[in-house]
Amino acid sequence: MEALLSFIRDILKEPAFLMGLIAFAGLVALKTPAHKVLTGTLGPILGYLMLAAGAGVIVTNLDPLAKLIEHGFSITGVVPNNEAVTSVAQKILGVETMSILVVGLLLNLTFARFTRFKYIFLTGHHSFFMACLLSAVLGAVGFKGSLLIILGGFLLGAWSAISPAIGQQYTLKVTDGDEIAMGHFGSLGYYLSAWVGSKVGKDSKDTEDLQISEKWSFLRNTTISTGLIMVIFYLVATVASVLRNASVTEELAAGQNPFIFAIKSGLTFAVGVAIVYAGVRMILADLIPAFQGIANKLIPNAIPAVDCAVFFPYAPTAVIIGFASSFVGGLLGMLILGVAGGVLIIPGMVPHFFCGATAGIFGNSTGGRRGAMIGAFANGLLLAFLPAMLLPVLGKLGFSNTTFGDVDFGVLGILLGRLGTSIGQIGIYLVVAVLAIVLVLPNFLSKSQEAINNVSEEI
Repeated sequence: MEALLSFIRDILKEPAFLMGLIAFAGLVALKTPAHKVLTGTLGPILGYLMLAAGAGVIVTNLDPLAKLIEHGFSITGVVPNNEAVTSVAQKILGVETMSILVVGLLLNLTFARFTRFKYIFLTGHHSFFMACLLSAVLGAVGFKGSLLIILGGFLLGAWSAISPAIGQQYTLKVTDGDEIAMGHFGSLGYYLSAWVGSKVGKDSKDTEDLQISEKWSFLRNTTISTGLIMVIFYLVATVASVLRNASVTEELAAGQNPFIFAIKSGLTFAVGVAIVYAGVRMILADLIPAFQGIANKLIPNAIPAVDCAVFFPYAPTAVIIGFASSFVGGLLGMLILGVAGGVLIIPGMVPHFFCGATAGIFGNSTGGRRGAMIGAFANGLLLAFLPAMLLPVLGKLGFSNTTFGDVDFGVLGILLGRLGTSIGQIGIYLVVAVLAIVLVLPNFLSKSQEAINNVSEEI
């Protein structure tokens, strides 16, 4: 039994297999020929594995950059990391987390079928992270056994359906009408960025319309421009680290000349981004047609909610602007926390790249270049303040030196943790009741069966 549960957990944690299963179901529902079912199923799987490989290259190269910055500028504190806190929690809450994951996925499909929240959340590893957070917080409030699993599964399934809907009008602007949704638990930060962009970006030109003279036209190649920008990042961090302690810097550079290491790492980072783009194109080529089968036969009007990196090719320049602006916001947030006497939240390069880049894309969609910069900057502040506010909640659960990095984890963790501390289990029941009302109310307010908010409007 344990082996079977472990097998199911591993399947549900893998977005590649989830996408493949959904694509398979959709193609079968469309009565597609067997050979096209095979290729249409493998396409999203291979595409996501390619995306994950590219993301792995990016993460591997961001780690030494973070260490160079910490050493070069003498920064110490807590670095938010979803994987780290999850690995600690799994040792204590493994069965509860896996059970919440399964129940949450099934309820997400149920809500998509019977409510107007037609969004199917396909980013399995983020569902796993959220299941871990929910099991920890609910357990601390005093829930146990099947009740903990049912409540946690409901919260996961409900947020998986609701969070893509909250900002779907913004997402449609990003994709120019392609019917995909945001399936990533940094979503509230992206929607905030889009809202900020709509307020500050009037008449600001799109990031992708930058006027570049002929001699600089090579910068339109996003792989080259990304590589050059990241090389500059690495060189600045390397110079600061060398000036402080050259021997430590050489150790961080794995024995290589630090400056050669910096240049190579910056260029390798750009290769990772290029692999991500290639994987995204492969996913979209097969997943969206397969979803027509899901929408037509199984879950009418269903919309896939996909990982944040899937949106990178829609505005490649905004990716870099968003990353840089979010990182600056994170640095300012760290300084404010230091002055206020709080725990220093060191800007994690991974959340600031993936979440900051996506915030830049959403800010650009409503406010052009100004929206991309200011919106992503606001996201960067959230990535500093929310983990700091979540830290005491997790500290009571025994996770004192690590915290979740993305915005939705912070918002839900703080909300549930503070309610549980102040008014006990009744606070959790109140949140469950509110989410249940949100899910069913649109069915009574309109006879439409279309996915809620899946309408592109001028913002």
